Formats: sequence, structure tokens, C-alpha cells
Amino acid sequence: MLAMNYRGPYRVRAQHKEEPEIEHPNDAIIRVTRSCICGSDLHLYHGLVPDTRVGMTFGHEFTGIVEEVGPSVQNLKVGDHVLVPFNIFCGSCFFCQKELYSNCHNTNPEASAVGAIYGYGHITGGYDGGQAEFVRVPMADVGPMVIPKDLHVDDAVLLTDALPTGYQAAEMGDIQEGDTVVVFGAGPVGIFAAKSAWLMGAGRVIVVDHVEYRLEFVKNFAQCEVVNFKEVNDMAEHIKRMTDWLGADVCIDAVGCEAAGNAMQQLTGRYMKLQAGSATALHWAINSVRKGGNVSIVGVYGPTFNAVPIGNAINKGLTLRMNQASVKRHLPRLIEHIRAGHIEPRKIITHRVPLEDVSDAYHIFSSKLDNCIKTILVPPGVSGIGLVQ
Repeated sequence: MLAMNYRGPYRVRAQHKEEPEIEHPNDAIIRVTRSCICGSDLHLYHGLVPDTRVGMTFGHEFTGIVEEVGPSVQNLKVGDHVLVPFNIFCGSCFFCQKELYSNCHNTNPEASAVGAIYGYGHITGGYDGGQAEFVRVPMADVGPMVIPKDLHVDDAVLLTDALPTGYQAAEMGDIQEGDTVVVFGAGPVGIFAAKSAWLMGAGRVIVVDHVEYRLEFVKNFAQCEVVNFKEVNDMAEHIKRMTDWLGADVCIDAVGCEAAGNAMQQLTGRYMKLQAGSATALHWAINSVRKGGNVSIVGVYGPTFNAVPIGNAINKGLTLRMNQASVKRHLPRLIEHIRAGHIEPRKIITHRVPLEDVSDAYHIFSSKLDNCIKTILVPPGVSGIGLVQ
């Protein structure tokens, strides 16, 4: 089969690999119909995630058609078109019972914190991802969801990570009616977090970034205010000036470890790797939110040390909430919102690229070329599948 193959930082290519096989009675083999490049994939691409091994296939956002199921699988059948949450989870452990699917205790033997994730290095279990023609899906009875007949497949693929992560970012902010919400980052997750903030009752939404085409896109898609941080001397002061000198009620970090905006953070976090990424957006969130406010963190950071102003958070009496999104918990509500016309996820898709050209797709997305917001990879022979099921 054709699959994305990681060869080292900034080096990926499409290459033929052996097709996956059933390894456990509860596995399924999925023929991929859509996969995405996520902003989190760029952390791997840039060499910032430990134990990302040469030869791995990335991709934790994908849909596909069931080709084969193991003998224990009861909830799927061959021919089903499914969306696959990025979390690999057992559904029965202590954490899954609490719907903390991203913290499953049984699927990732490499770590005691995060659960397993498709295509995200060996710190999340070492499972190959969906930027390929076929992918093995473990725990197939609990993870995948059959795509409803009235749901566009391009909407479905965005339900595997980007939209639920943005939605959970807003949810963790505990937004109250009329709150001012500031989202740091105008990538796909930040865009969806801004849109979701309105769904939860926000009275004002502000998005901060420095890429002008992204700011223009989120302003139109999420009907929000925007701030270019390159035009601001002090972010916390600027947000306070915009909010009667109180600060925002809720701040969301939708950037993570590659945040621009502070030279020292970038030097120590991205280039020298003395900390687990540049925590600039997290600094801004903690310092821009009002006393007693909420900070929600969905931007990805590494598992080691980060220079974070925790003393400011304590003295301001902040509530900090964070996690990888537990995708399946959000799917029923998000599908309701899509059906009601409250949100059209596929509108953020700007590029559809053949899987054969995956290296070009990564370069375009990483370098923010051609006004790229979200890229879909289409495997050979399936470009027309599922436009409307």
C-alpha cells in the first residue's frame, strides 16, 4: 500500500509499505477515504516529539471503509464507512468509564499519562496512522463510529479531532453567558474553539495570531474580533485594555509548543530544546485572563519541563483545565450542531492533496503557504467516495 513515511525532521515521503493485518480479535482494517494533516503532526514533522521513529506513518484524523474485522468485532461490518476518533481506547478501564478516553489505561504501554493516539510516535503507543491507504484500528468495537448517511465525509473527518478538540477547549473554559473569551491561535483548532465559544454563550470572542490570512479567515468563519500580536507591545496589557482593564473571563491556548512571539521561549523551547516547547501562548493566557478566570489548554506540549508562570496563576486564583480531547464523548452533540446548520466544519478545508504528494502537502501546511488552513490527503482511487453518502 501507499503510505506517508517519516524519514526524520522535515523529511516525509509517500512510499509503499506492507498492508496492515489483523493482530487481535478486536481489530479492524480500514481502507482510508480521507485523512488530514493536523497542526500536531507538525510537531512530529519538526522533530519536537520524543521517540518519533523513522519509518512511522503519521495521521490521527481519518475516515475509511471497513475492509476486514477480527472475530470479536460485533459493532462494525465490512463495508461500513466510519470516522475514527484519534484516541485509541478500551472503553472499559477506570478512565474510559469516566469518558476520559484520551487517558485510557490499557492502550498505551509507553506512558502513564496520555492514552494511545494513531500515528503520534511511540510515546503514544507506536501505532501507525491514517495517512495511508489502509490502517489497522484496534478496539474496533468502541472507537470507530459509522458515519450517518446525511453527514458529508469532509465534515466527518473533521469530527475525528479538530472540531471536538476546539469544542472541548471551549467546554473546559466553563464559559458563562456573556463572557469574553480570548483564543490564542488561529489554526483549525483555534478556529473551532472560537466558533464553539459562541455555542456556549460567549458575549465576545477575540482570536490572537500573527498570520494575516488566518486572522481574516477566523474573523469571517467565527464572526469574532482579531488581534495580530506582532502589532502589540504587551499582550496582557492589550487584552486588559480591550476589557476595561479586568482581563478576559476565559483564555484558551490553542497553540502549544511552537508558539511564536517571544524570542527567549523560542530559543530555549524550539531550538535548544531546554524546555518542552515554547510556552509563549500559555504565558499570554495566564497573564491576560482576569483574576478568578479560567484558562483552557489544548495546545500540545512535551512531557518534560516548561517555563510557566504558575505563581501568577496561583496569585490570580485561576482555574486551569487541560487534556487531549475525548472525541467520542462530543460526537452526538457536534453532529446535532452540524445538522442544525450551526457549524459547517468542512468550510475550513482549503487544500485537497493526493496522498502521493504528501511531502508537498506538509511543506505547504508547515510554511503557511497558499493561504493554507486545513489539508485533506486523498488516497489513490477514492477521491469521489462519500461526498454525500
